[in-house]
Amino acid sequence: MEQNLERLSAEIEKHLHAEPFIVYHCMSRIDHGLQIVFWDHRRQPDVHRFLECAQQVGVRMVHLHQRRFDSEQRDMALELLEEADFTREERRDLERRIQAMSRYEGQLCAVEISFDFEGRIYMYAVETEWFAEWESILDELEMAEPEAGEEDDSYGGFYSNN
Repeated sequence: MEQNLERLSAEIEKHLHAEPFIVYHCMSRIDHGLQIVFWDHRRQPDVHRFLECAQQVGVRMVHLHQRRFDSEQRDMALELLEEADFTREERRDLERRIQAMSRYEGQLCAVEISFDFEGRIYMYAVETEWFAEWESILDELEMAEPEAGEEDDSYGGFYSNN
């Protein structure tokens, strides 16, 4: 995986401005509800080939998302940790891992470039290894969230005969 995404991002932007693309700077387009086809950047790491595909199918607009890691993300994770159901040792380990991420604050952690074609999103997405570790921390926190039993969507035993 690309560890220095700054260089890759600068290369992508340079290439995009040299070609007849319209660059739309956007939020991440990765969403579970969308049909996304991911470029295999491990076997074909050259982003220029991805952009050539876009040109060959007649795409003019590409979406670019660059994500930086910031202290707000760490603070949010620490808040989730306080509410999560962990043993003392697990909590200590997760807090240590979360705090260790402070060395990456301000760094680019993910780059996505995508285009739409025939109802699908085609995407070249890369992230640093440390950001993949960050996502695994967030997954652990999410799985340990307390149950939302108090916010039951049922009618609490009341029903209508209508």
